[in-house]
Amino acid sequence: MTQPPVAYPCYRHPAAATYIRCQRCGRPICGECMISAAVGFQCPECVSEGARQTRQNEGPYGGARSTNPSLTTIVLIALNAIVWVAISATGGALSRLVNTLALLPVGRCISASDARSYYPDVGAQACRLMADGIWQPGVADGAYWQLVSSAFTHVDLIHIGVNMLMLWFLGPSLERTLGRVRFLAVYLISALSGSVVVLWLSNPSDSTLGASGAVFGMIGALLVLAYKVHGDVRSLLLYLGINVAYTFIGPGNISWEGHLGGLIGGMAAAIIVLYAPKPGRTRLQLLGLIGVTVLLLALAVVRILQLG
Repeated sequence: MTQPPVAYPCYRHPAAATYIRCQRCGRPICGECMISAAVGFQCPECVSEGARQTRQNEGPYGGARSTNPSLTTIVLIALNAIVWVAISATGGALSRLVNTLALLPVGRCISASDARSYYPDVGAQACRLMADGIWQPGVADGAYWQLVSSAFTHVDLIHIGVNMLMLWFLGPSLERTLGRVRFLAVYLISALSGSVVVLWLSNPSDSTLGASGAVFGMIGALLVLAYKVHGDVRSLLLYLGINVAYTFIGPGNISWEGHLGGLIGGMAAAIIVLYAPKPGRTRLQLLGLIGVTVLLLALAVVRILQLG
C-alpha cells in the first residue's frame, strides 16, 4: 500500500511544514525559501553558492548569460511564423513553398493542377515531358536545405500553434541554463537529427514538415538537465509520454521518425553541453557539438547515396 507523503519542517523556518526539497542539497524548503530553477526549486544557500562558483557574466555551463532568456525562442517562433504566413499567402497546402521547403527524401512528379497529388514511379525526365507534371526535387536530388528548412515549415494553423506553444514553454528555461549559443546549437541539432532519422526510416516518397522534431529535442535536453541536477523528472516523463502517445494514436500524418530523431539529437547535444568537464569546457563542447553534426551529416550522405 502506498504511503502518503510526509511533510518536513523547512530548514530555515521550522514552523512551516513543506513537501518541497531543494533540488541540489535536498533540504526541505517552504514557499518563502524556494527559488525557481531551470528544473524544480533550490534553497537560498545553494543559489548563493552557485553564484559564487560562477562568474557574474558566465552561465553555469559556460558562455555568456542570456540577458533575455526568451529572446532566442521569440526569434525562432518569428521565423516559423514568417514562413507560415508566406505559405498561407501563396496558396497554403498548394503553395510551391511547401514543395521547396518540406523534407522529401526522393524527388517526385507532382500534378500541376493539384500539388497534393503526384505520379508514382515517374522519374524526372518523364515528368518534364508530361503536360500535367512538375518535378519536385528531394534531398537525394540536391535539395539538401530541406534537412533544416523543413523544421521551420508549417501549413496547418493548429500544427504551428501547438509546436510554437510548446517551444515557448520549453525554450526559455533551457536558454536560461545553457546560454543563447548553446541553446540554439541544441535546437538546430535536434532539428537536423529529426530530419536524418526521417531520411532513413520514412517512406522516401512522403514529405515531412514541422518543428516537432526540434521541440522533442527540447524535451530530451530538459530530461538530461533534470537528471544532471537531480531534479524531479516525473513531470517531464509524463509530458513526454503524452506526446509520444499522441504521436501514435493521433492523426495518421504525424512523423514518429522526426519525433524520435529530435529526441535523440536533443539528448545527445545536451549531454555534451552539460557533462563537459570545466577545464577546457568550451573547447570540448564545441568539438562535441561539431562531432555530432558531422556524424548526422555523414549519415545523411550515406542515405542520399543509397536513395540516388
